[in-house]
Amino acid sequence: MNGPQAHWLADGRRLHLNHGPIDLIVEAFGEAGERRAAYAQAVARFQTILNELVEELPELRRPASLKPRAFAGRTARRMEAAVAPLAESFITPMAAVAGSVADEMLATLLARRRLERAYVNNGGDSALHLGKGRSMTLAIAGTGHGMADRISIRAEDGVRGVATSGWRGRSFSLGIADAVTVLARTGAEADAAATLIANAVDLLGHPAIRRIPARELAPDSDLGARPVTQGVGALAPDEVARALDNGLAVAEDFRRRGLIAASALFLAGQTRISGSVALAAPNKHKAKETAHA
Repeated sequence: MNGPQAHWLADGRRLHLNHGPIDLIVEAFGEAGERRAAYAQAVARFQTILNELVEELPELRRPASLKPRAFAGRTARRMEAAVAPLAESFITPMAAVAGSVADEMLATLLARRRLERAYVNNGGDSALHLGKGRSMTLAIAGTGHGMADRISIRAEDGVRGVATSGWRGRSFSLGIADAVTVLARTGAEADAAATLIANAVDLLGHPAIRRIPARELAPDSDLGARPVTQGVGALAPDEVARALDNGLAVAEDFRRRGLIAASALFLAGQTRISGSVALAAPNKHKAKETAHA
C-alpha cells in the first residue's frame, strides 16, 4: 500500500487525499490565504490518520455497548461516540469510520481558520461547514430515479453530516436498500445511523435475496458470520413497500430520539422520507458548489 497521497483535481479547487481505503475530496471557500492554510493543515493531518486507526483496529471491530469505551485516537473516539447511542442493535465503530474520518479532517481544516464554507467527502459520506447564512447543495445517488437528486442544506438546519448506506455501496449491508441517505449533526452520526436504517430495509428469508456470510468475503470483517446482501432479485411492489416501511420505522425512531435530522430511503424505484428532505432534479439547481454524497 502506498503512503498518503495528496494532489489537486483538474479544476484546481478541490484537494484529493488518498491512503489505502481512505479517499477524500476536500474543498474550502473563503479568503485565499485562509484556504491555503486550511489545506496545508489537512494535508499534514492526513499523514497519520490511517495509521492511528490501524493501531486500534481490533477493538474498533468489536461490538459497541451503551457505555462508550476509551480510545486513544481522536477519530476512533468519534466512531465510538457515534455508535454507542445505537448499541441496542448490533453495531461496531466501523459503521461510522467514513463519517468520522470526514469529521476529523473537517475539524483540522477549520482549526484557527476563517472559512465561509467547507466540506470533506469521504467516498460519499461527508462532513460540512456552513458559516452563518450559508448553504450547500449535495448530490445523492442511488435514488432509483435514474438521476442524482439534490439536497440543499442551510446553516440554520443544524445538519453537518450526510451519509449513504445500502447493499450496492462499498461496504457490506445486512439489508436490501438501494440507498439510505441520512442527515445528522455530524458525519459520524449520519454514517452510523444510515448503516442501521439500511440494514432494517429488509425481507427476512425472501428467496430473491442472495446473502453470503461476511467473513467469506472478508475474513477480518467486523460482521463475522452475519449474512450480507450480495444480490436482490425481482420483488413485488407490496414487498418493496414492506421492506421500506421496516426501515422507515427505524428512521423515525432515530429522528424522534434526536439522533438524526432526516433520511431518505430508496428501493426498486420506491422512496420513503423521514423528516424534511427536499429532493429535486439536477436541472432545477445550479451545478456549481455541489458536494456529492
